[in-house]
Amino acid sequence: MRYSKEHKAETRLRIVDEASRRFRRDGIGATGLQVLMKALGLTHGGFYAHFKSKDDLVETALQRAVEERDEVVDTYMEADAPLQTLIEQYLSAAHRKHPEQGCPLPTMAAELGQRGAPSATTDQLVKKRLEQIATGLGGDEDADERSVLMLSAMVGALQLSRSVKSKRLSDSILQTTGRLLKEMADS
Repeated sequence: MRYSKEHKAETRLRIVDEASRRFRRDGIGATGLQVLMKALGLTHGGFYAHFKSKDDLVETALQRAVEERDEVVDTYMEADAPLQTLIEQYLSAAHRKHPEQGCPLPTMAAELGQRGAPSATTDQLVKKRLEQIATGLGGDEDADERSVLMLSAMVGALQLSRSVKSKRLSDSILQTTGRLLKEMADS
């Protein structure tokens, strides 16, 4: 049975949205195509009507995650204290608890680097966040270097906070990193 172009486009979007959430929550390797398609009520074989490979889906889903996060982060950057807001939101318990809605870097970065060909989408995401942080730092001569440290600390702290069993330790990682980054932003 042939489906309309609109139906095919809608189905592709459903796959991308679900994959984007699952890759951010579970990781790329842990997200199997068969399970993904079954969760959407689709067949595994139907996947190839929409994507050439899992790598094709990974790149498309990553682009979708970046678009979603850009919208959110852009609102943070319009706040009265944009960098403080970004740090607070990024290193929040809500972001820790809901990786499927958050930044793809803490969950996906290691796997993206191991794929053989790093993603240009990751470059775009990292460059944009670094520019936003540097702007929040006032754009002085060392803002670019400090922005690299700050983004790395935020991604690493969120990743560590998700990986430990102790809630107290997890909270401490987020709170301590957030406090120190805010102090750095204010200096």
